[in-house]
Amino acid sequence: MSLPHIAPYELPDARCLSLNRVTWAPDPGRAVLLVHDMQNYFLRAFAQTGPAGPATANIRRLLTACRQAGVPVIYTAQPSSQPASARGLLVDFWGPGLGGRPDDDQITAPLAPTPGDTVVTKHRYSAFHGTDLDDVLAARGRDQMLITGVYAHLGCLLTATDAFARGVQPFLVADAMADFDKERHWQALRYAADCCAGVTVTDEVLRLSARPEPRTGPALISGHP
Repeated sequence: MSLPHIAPYELPDARCLSLNRVTWAPDPGRAVLLVHDMQNYFLRAFAQTGPAGPATANIRRLLTACRQAGVPVIYTAQPSSQPASARGLLVDFWGPGLGGRPDDDQITAPLAPTPGDTVVTKHRYSAFHGTDLDDVLAARGRDQMLITGVYAHLGCLLTATDAFARGVQPFLVADAMADFDKERHWQALRYAADCCAGVTVTDEVLRLSARPEPRTGPALISGHP
């Protein structure tokens, strides 16, 4: 009941765009960037040369572009040392979770939040479950979500399905996520593209964010609403 050791594998590339059924495109005036659970505890499961490194680098590129474009940045983070009553059925699958090391709950340093970003504390796979993420999006007038982070087939995918159910267009940024292995990563992309989300890659998002378009949403609001 612990995280597996994750061996290296190659992240998806632009070929994953062919999976899409919808023609949605990220709009800087409608989107938020979600950095999902990029905490030390989860990243330690990856081999040193594994997919977490390239995914982190791509998330950094997206953070820079989104902050420059006024796209709100939202992080999720799970707390350390949760009692079993707070973790619920997660205990049966993953044990006690974060807390074995003092820095388990810290977001990895290269992606550290900056003033103006929002950090949402979560206790389940979906970033919406038991949180005020709905209110964060509503306060900013946003109805699209660029999803990055770990793990693709767990929290990232289930956040996408939850966003879809709430009328928020989700996008899985395929090369800015990492997973237990290549098969699960692609499984998440296929399910999302078939049922609830758009699938994209970092370069495509950056291309769209650089395109001059009229702003249709409010400016970035500092901190939590």
